[in-house]
Amino acid sequence: MSQTLYPRIYVEETLALIKPDAIHNAEEIEDIILKSGFTILQKRRLQLSPEQCCDFYADFYGRLFFPSLTAFMSSGPILAMTLARHNAIAHWKSIIGPFNSTKARETHPECLRATYGTSELKNALHGSESFYAAEREIKFMFPNSVIEPFPSREATKEYLSKHVNPTLLPGLTELCKQKPLNPCIWLADWLINNDPNSPKICDGAPAEEAE
Repeated sequence: MSQTLYPRIYVEETLALIKPDAIHNAEEIEDIILKSGFTILQKRRLQLSPEQCCDFYADFYGRLFFPSLTAFMSSGPILAMTLARHNAIAHWKSIIGPFNSTKARETHPECLRATYGTSELKNALHGSESFYAAEREIKFMFPNSVIEPFPSREATKEYLSKHVNPTLLPGLTELCKQKPLNPCIWLADWLINNDPNSPKICDGAPAEEAE
């Protein structure tokens, strides 16, 4: 029997690091991550050598703070995590806040770097800057990772148009007509009952009678 293959919905991934200065707060930070809507796909505790830190932060090579950064990041254990959710990169960056923890306490007092960091260097957490940085950094920390390609805007529109809207729009239209007390539950039930991919049951005669 041939099986119809539908495209997978893309969920963005980013790399998060809990640095040596905040590793003792790892459990508390993980709890915040999960409550922020992330799924932790991969996690490992490790200690990087100075050489590995140089490779990881290669984009900063030549900066005045580069020696201090690599010395700090290799000074103790870190926790590396692959986080996933919609808009994961931007959302994680907004949660951890500005690089300089001292300034973050003035401008973004609720962010994680303001809470757990102590200076610009010792800022507790790392987050990928872009999709391409996340891809490289996740591969660095988790060499066996398989990262799904980033879909184009056109591909996303095509997926929604072909596989989501034909079912969702009639459901929303019926929802507006019915005006149920619990619209979310009603819509969820409607989508389950009208799932175009669910098995179809025929009420025809048994095979032996048909023969």
